[in-house]
Amino acid sequence: MLNIYHVNSLVHWEEREILLRDHMIGFFSQEVRSFLRSVNPAWDVRRVEAPALMPRSLVSSAYSNVDIWVQEQLSASDTALVLRPETTPSTYIYMQHILGNHSKTRLPLCVWQAGRSYRREQEQPSKHIRLKEFWQLEFQCAFTADSGNDYHAACLEPVRRMIASLIHLPTRIVPSDRLPAYSEVTVDIEVDNGDKWMEVCSISRRTDFPQRYRSQPKKGAAVDHDVLVLEIAIGLDRCIYNWSVAADR
Repeated sequence: MLNIYHVNSLVHWEEREILLRDHMIGFFSQEVRSFLRSVNPAWDVRRVEAPALMPRSLVSSAYSNVDIWVQEQLSASDTALVLRPETTPSTYIYMQHILGNHSKTRLPLCVWQAGRSYRREQEQPSKHIRLKEFWQLEFQCAFTADSGNDYHAACLEPVRRMIASLIHLPTRIVPSDRLPAYSEVTVDIEVDNGDKWMEVCSISRRTDFPQRYRSQPKKGAAVDHDVLVLEIAIGLDRCIYNWSVAADR
């Protein structure tokens, strides 16, 4: 990780780190897929890639223009666009699209993305890995609220082991120091890199999926269900940084 622009929080990644990121994306996505299907073989797991630019109207109201990178509107007819601060809204849009337009798409459904997001982070030393442009790996796993499976509780230890198997440093599961408005419960996975315990993954049970889900039994009327979402959000830059710390020891 090189800061050769000499601008805080803007870094160059070299080939070794890029290859490691690619490996982490492949390994983590396969592990999450295997975990979900070990609990319930019905999970439909798909990858999507959305533009880094997105309509401002889709961004959570929790982000003000102080927090995000907003495109200048050159005319009144321009769509207000921003560089996405997270991948979730674009994943939700895709999930709604395939649930609404493909009769064979059912819950439980997991859609995941790996890509860059952008925020106006506070100026901090690079070792804290609060970058203005950063890589996220986010899994949005939607299921009916009346499911008998507690996917959130069941995934914590498997995800911790998954991360620890690549980052050879102590890992732990802790309650998050913040509970987003969209979440019933959020916990973090942290890594001890010798300088501090650093969050590398956040796991939430979200309640903000934009629509209910309608199932059609073989007999009888259709049933509408509330939807919950297990979100597994991994900071790939932080994983690479901590892997490098361990490798250099």
